[in-house]
Amino acid sequence: MFTDTHCHLNRLDLTKYDGKLSGAIDAMKTANVTRAMAMMCDFAEYDEIANIVSTYGDETLNLGMSVGIHPCEDIDVLKSATVERLIETADQDHVWAIGETGLDYYWSTENKKEQQASLARHIHASQQLEKPLVIHMRDAKEDTIDILRSEGAEHGIIHCFTEDWETAKRALDLGFYISFSGIVSFKSAQNIQDAARHMPRDRILIETDSPYLAPVPKRGRPNEPAYVPYVASFIADMYGCDSNEVGALTAKNFENLLAQYR
Repeated sequence: MFTDTHCHLNRLDLTKYDGKLSGAIDAMKTANVTRAMAMMCDFAEYDEIANIVSTYGDETLNLGMSVGIHPCEDIDVLKSATVERLIETADQDHVWAIGETGLDYYWSTENKKEQQASLARHIHASQQLEKPLVIHMRDAKEDTIDILRSEGAEHGIIHCFTEDWETAKRALDLGFYISFSGIVSFKSAQNIQDAARHMPRDRILIETDSPYLAPVPKRGRPNEPAYVPYVASFIADMYGCDSNEVGALTAKNFENLLAQYR
């Protein structure tokens, strides 16, 4: 039983499935992926993702979604994420989380203030709705942690974690869960692997961030949610256990995350 806590179901490369999302959904089920959260990056995506969740979610595959604006979106899009609009859009049972939001200074530092203001509004929406945040953090760890702390954020996921153990501890101290993607398997990712080894077992999650990033170990292929067991397998090797154990552990952790406000 595997949970992909972060995937973009509306953006998958469906070439090998003849353009049919149902093929990717069937592949998830075959891989024993029983739950996934589909991420939203722009309000324009909401209807499409919500339709996917309602169409393909069933008793064998529990699907939910997030509502939020990615920090790499244009300034006008960032500004569109008012607290009121986030709450209105996300106040549905099939919306599990607020995000992905956060800070990304890798692609742009010219809109830092707009990113920071957007993150603060997402935090306020999550607090009012009592739904967890999904935080994107790239080349911006200090500002991200500082804003989470100053705004009183204490419930959510640091997704696709690419920092060191010290940063992970700071996020854990705020009450966040840490989610690892296929990047943890890279030879150059020693700091990420070190963080994974030190993680409290009840605060670790896994994801694909598909279709982005490289799947594990299927380099050169488009990434998809069906590959999340490979992330579990890599972490299981570090822990000296079975991938199914990591799958069950992270699935339980995700359920605990969602249950905190239920």
